[in-house]
Amino acid sequence: QVHLVESGGGLVQPGGSLRLSCHASGINFKIHPMNWYRQTPGKERELVANISSAGSSNYVVSVKDRFTISRNNDRATLYLQMNDLRPDDAAVYYCNVQYKGKPYWGRGAQVTVSS
Repeated sequence: QVHLVESGGGLVQPGGSLRLSCHASGINFKIHPMNWYRQTPGKERELVANISSAGSSNYVVSVKDRFTISRNNDRATLYLQMNDLRPDDAAVYYCNVQYKGKPYWGRGAQVTVSS
């Protein structure tokens, strides 16, 4: 069974940093592209960044040059380093993988950006 568990969310002041982690189990992690999404109340879930099995990455324009997605295949863990956080980055962040034609999600990590 696929299981994704996010951690590392919290409250940070504008301009601060956080690192999210997502541990995956039930899949051969190293062969799967992985994604970070975020969602705020009343809005659709937004793809923030993704990373291929080979390590190449893509970002939504609003986070480019501030966020970095990475992976540790030995630890089956996905990361999102978030720097220079802004109030509009506040959201629940979800780890996602597509496996055998189905999307799997973690329970999410709350990120709050406020002074």
